[in-house]
Amino acid sequence: MKYAVFGVVAAGCLLAGGYWVYATYLQQPAESLPTDYKDISFPIGETSVTLVDGVSDEPAMPGAASRIVIRYFGNEVRKDLDGDGREDVAFLVTQESGGSGTFFYVVAALDTGHGYRGVQAYYLGDRIAPQSTVSGPGRQVIVNYADRAPYESYTTPPSYGKSAYLVYDAGLAQFIEVPLDEAGAPDPARMTLTMKTWEWQRLQEEGAVIVPQRPGVFMVTFWPDGTFKATTDCNLISGTYAATADTIALVETARTERACPPSQEVVFAQALAESATYRFSDDGELSILLKGGGMMWLR
Repeated sequence: MKYAVFGVVAAGCLLAGGYWVYATYLQQPAESLPTDYKDISFPIGETSVTLVDGVSDEPAMPGAASRIVIRYFGNEVRKDLDGDGREDVAFLVTQESGGSGTFFYVVAALDTGHGYRGVQAYYLGDRIAPQSTVSGPGRQVIVNYADRAPYESYTTPPSYGKSAYLVYDAGLAQFIEVPLDEAGAPDPARMTLTMKTWEWQRLQEEGAVIVPQRPGVFMVTFWPDGTFKATTDCNLISGTYAATADTIALVETARTERACPPSQEVVFAQALAESATYRFSDDGELSILLKGGGMMWLR
């Protein structure tokens, strides 16, 4: 296969997004930082949120009757998340916008010594059932919750137990997900396919390196019952998979039929279909060797 290389475009998007978070939140003046962590400001995606006593209630857009309400949910963990020696707070918030969805996020309030600074919210899921949030090894926070299988409707009570292993990354100014060992280093031995939703990072094949033009939309989730669900920049894909300790084979069984060129869906879907073996790296990535000799990385 011959592919175009889109690294410059994707890198520019990532740098621009990172600079926006840095300029908006990490450089917030000291005198404007709240002394109560339930009054922090933080981004959800590219939307700025400011809690007042644990609540943000804003119109969905100027003049709109519908409102977006974000509330402090709880499940707090207090520990030093950024390694500066001060105790920070991680907790859950919910987001509702008038529809049936209730979206759960993990938020960190970092104690700067002169107030709390919020960081990018980490998305957990829609209408999940949070169980517990506990302190893990090193600076890790472990969020335990129940979710649904891809084929189950939102009227079905969540029954699949899942855990998100989160570590605050100061360079990215957000949580990343990876299990740690007792010394606080990434632990490939504790990583599993079903531990999280994996995001496509890059693909190398025939000497070409391809990265997603739209970071954050190419995702795949492996469920404990042997099914998987993937999203692309165009359609939803579902199917089955079989895995051993180091081999994996995916079979696509269904795909929505939206037509939305230009798209990298074919590249991503074909890489999934050619999956042969896999391993977890020391920095928390899932690497999949393809049947044709290429390699795909997800995080």
